[in-house]
Amino acid sequence: MPSTSFPQPPSASLATRDDAWRLTHLGRLLGHAMRRFDARVLELMAHDVHVPLALSHLAARDQVSAAHIHITRHLSLQGDRLTDLAARAGMAKQSMAALVEQCEAWGLVVREPDPHDARSRRVRFTETGLAWLQAFRDAVAQAESEFRAEVGDEVAAVVALGLEAYAGGDGGRG
Repeated sequence: MPSTSFPQPPSASLATRDDAWRLTHLGRLLGHAMRRFDARVLELMAHDVHVPLALSHLAARDQVSAAHIHITRHLSLQGDRLTDLAARAGMAKQSMAALVEQCEAWGLVVREPDPHDARSRRVRFTETGLAWLQAFRDAVAQAESEFRAEVGDEVAAVVALGLEAYAGGDGGRG
């Protein structure tokens, strides 16, 4: 009777392998960097005297999250239909609708009839939302400046160019 050789279970061979790659691969580092950057932006916005006080308090108590920043990042100044906003942010329409509803309650955005399509509504910034957008712009500039100070101008330039080239390969998403 021929001898049958069965492969070892994966757990036996994995136990002896180096596992550090899971903590240091590019995707994980990009994710950590983005979360750190977004957290710093929100922290700066929470302490910005130009941010309406109620929104500043929400940001300071971690009620405003990076998810809310999707609206700030992706809503055009002339306003957008919810489906377009969700697509640009890479989110499900239902998830974006929940964010818009919350931002509407905070006075950042308003939904109004679309002048080009009577069946549709557009989401646009309110005056408070535009102040929030300016605070976001200022906070991003400060966070980028802090990044450059931490890693150096040359490294920051290379990182920005590399990320721009890499992100440009995503087919226009994001």
